[in-house]
Amino acid sequence: MSDLTDSVKNTLTSLISGAGDVVSTTQNVARENVVKAFQNVGSVAEAGTTAVSDVVTGGVSALSSTGASITDGVTGLVRGVVDGAKDVGVDTTKAAGEAASGVVHSVSNVGGDVGGAAVSAVAGAVSAAGDIGGDVGSLAKGATLGAIKAADEIGSDAGSLVRKALLNAAALPHDIIDTLISGKSE
Repeated sequence: MSDLTDSVKNTLTSLISGAGDVVSTTQNVARENVVKAFQNVGSVAEAGTTAVSDVVTGGVSALSSTGASITDGVTGLVRGVVDGAKDVGVDTTKAAGEAASGVVHSVSNVGGDVGGAAVSAVAGAVSAAGDIGGDVGSLAKGATLGAIKAADEIGSDAGSLVRKALLNAAALPHDIIDTLISGKSE
């Protein structure tokens, strides 16, 4: 694990056990660590993918080890990553996609529900749009494509599970999800 991954994991592990609101706690820690990572690296492009991935990996690891709700925590992680990316001038759609991809991989690694994690990641991206004044469609698309890509990399069963979970999630923008998964626009 990288130093950033360890830092996020350690911070969240200590905060989550006493936190009443896992979403806000994970969101704040993710945002702070993404901003800090970008401030410590000269090139935003160089830090982008790595910082997002490290923050999400550390966050999922902390959630898993503390027994906190991974799906609630994932929503906060993605919101925080997108918010932090906006603060440092990184493309928020790419950040949402990278965060969702990292979430699916990390949750798979800890033996969690990848379908539920993918839904929470997309929900986090949609919520982040409201937080930052971003485009809901772009952020939802980025997160959806990131989650599907990661699930397909894990295997066909995971890919199928994630697609089904995204299509069946009541709280997600179905026009966007349906178009991305089926390839047909209505």
